[in-house]
Amino acid sequence: MLGLQFDTETSWVEVAKNGLEQLLTDHAFAEQKAASNAVSIIINYSEETALVKDMSDIAIEEMEHFRMVHNLMVDRGMVLGQATKNDYALRLQKFFPHTGNRNEALIHRLLVAALIEARSCERFKVFADNMEDEELSKFYLDLMISEANHYTLFLGYARKYMNREIVDKKWNDLLAFEAEMMRERGKTAKVHG
Repeated sequence: MLGLQFDTETSWVEVAKNGLEQLLTDHAFAEQKAASNAVSIIINYSEETALVKDMSDIAIEEMEHFRMVHNLMVDRGMVLGQATKNDYALRLQKFFPHTGNRNEALIHRLLVAALIEARSCERFKVFADNMEDEELSKFYLDLMISEANHYTLFLGYARKYMNREIVDKKWNDLLAFEAEMMRERGKTAKVHG
């Protein structure tokens, strides 16, 4: 369903479980960054009424997810650590060349956001399916559904604002790039690590 071209190895789950506080900190800040991205799209494309409405919903939902992750950490006696750079997202954002075309820049942004949500969805499922901790398993399965919805929303908007054939070519190229990038990952307790 997600179209990803690389499946996360279950060995990543052990890395994530062993660095749970780091994983949850990374996850919390990833939710914040997702909310910020949605707000930034609203600011830059404010004339797109339907997009603004949906990005408003996403921004609110992502901040609620941040709160949920933070509350989970506090309940487990953990402290939210410092945010670190998300090299996964940064590398994806550099995939498409800079363009002065405002519409094309939006498409690129939507495709990157769709892929980040798709990979998060896949990682959450792998984590939940290989977790003995029932609370964490349920938590990540619930979030997985939300990530899948965000993925389809971002991809749908990209296809709405540009010819589907062109968008799908860009999407497939981005998927191939991400798959190669993921082959060297899975070694850190981060959502996309």
